[in-house]
Amino acid sequence: MGAITPLGVGLDLFWGNAVAGRSGIRRMTLADPINYPCQVAGEVPDFDYTQFMDPKDGRRMARFSQYAVAATRMALDHAAIDLDHVDRERVGVLIGNGGGGIPNDDEAMRTLLVRGGMRVDPFYISKRLNNMAGGNVAIQFGLLGYNNTVATACAAGTQAIGDAVEVIRRGAADVMVAGGAEAGICELGLAGFASMRALASAHNGDPEHASRPWDRDRDGFTPAEGAGMLVLESLEHAIARGATPLAELIGYGVSADASYLVAPSEHGAGAARAMRLALRDAGIDADEVDYVSAHATATDVGDIAETGALKTVFGERAYALPVSALKSQIGHLLGGSGGVETIAAIQTIRTGMILPTLNLDHPGEGCDLDYVAHTARRAEVRTVVKNSFGFGGQNAVLVLRRYEP
Repeated sequence: MGAITPLGVGLDLFWGNAVAGRSGIRRMTLADPINYPCQVAGEVPDFDYTQFMDPKDGRRMARFSQYAVAATRMALDHAAIDLDHVDRERVGVLIGNGGGGIPNDDEAMRTLLVRGGMRVDPFYISKRLNNMAGGNVAIQFGLLGYNNTVATACAAGTQAIGDAVEVIRRGAADVMVAGGAEAGICELGLAGFASMRALASAHNGDPEHASRPWDRDRDGFTPAEGAGMLVLESLEHAIARGATPLAELIGYGVSADASYLVAPSEHGAGAARAMRLALRDAGIDADEVDYVSAHATATDVGDIAETGALKTVFGERAYALPVSALKSQIGHLLGGSGGVETIAAIQTIRTGMILPTLNLDHPGEGCDLDYVAHTARRAEVRTVVKNSFGFGGQNAVLVLRRYEP
């Protein structure tokens, strides 16, 4: 696994800060937010792309591609997989991304209007396209197998991981590099989300308290950036090369709300269907789940809908099931969220530490589950449900389990 997050670059730094209950939300620096209601964000600190790739190659990539390549290098190193001793035609890439190079759109339009179109960066198009994270990862590591991009907004990272599992299941690859990457913080992106009144705005002077899933005073999501990449492989392939799996991905479900553009279906019906499909695919009952890594963006209707969906799926047991929101610590990475949150879910299985939901001071109306408020909790966690729900009513859910030979 490889993580590029607002809590740090690298799995150990990210996880250590997350368990300690730290926040990665700060005043926004990648865009001047002075004219906008939201002025805070989860930006990646101390990232130097030259540590992960040739500087010339890096300059020709958008930031979301740089994050994807860097996180992939970390994941391959963590997996101890020697690409010179595997069939590269059986190694593929599947990355989720919501917006592509939106900062490159912003920059190109400014150049066009001020200096003329022929002064636009000649690499603009090859930087900004959503599929270029996957393209750049394949180029950098010589991965010749299946390659695709999932662009289902906030569900993209989770759906990319699930789709990658399906590629392996059907025999089209032995190994898949999969996850999510996003880096859209710029004035254009800020303006778009701010004009639709989707962003947190009440804690600009106190950034660490801006992201407030399920809290009475939540007022929108906090924008963020980063990437989470994983090496997935068939059990047979892992054992043959002497690897010890970190976890097993046993279930995957996808559904559509088919209702609203940017709001969930009533009572989280679509989310509930995706969870049930994932549990059915995993071949387990709902009472076998020990923890839910929630989508939980801190929007009014979204948090209530997910809570309703959990009650639908888990019944009375929903009230005793730990549920928490990493977005309270790092903000909303949009298409990158599923990658980082899946890594966190696997770390919970490995370490027995459930991450906290920060800033949950006064649970809002209808938000009455065990959200692991404020402080990380030690628990025996064998099976985790990971939820991600995107604009357009697109829902993706994974079920992860401790690997037991």
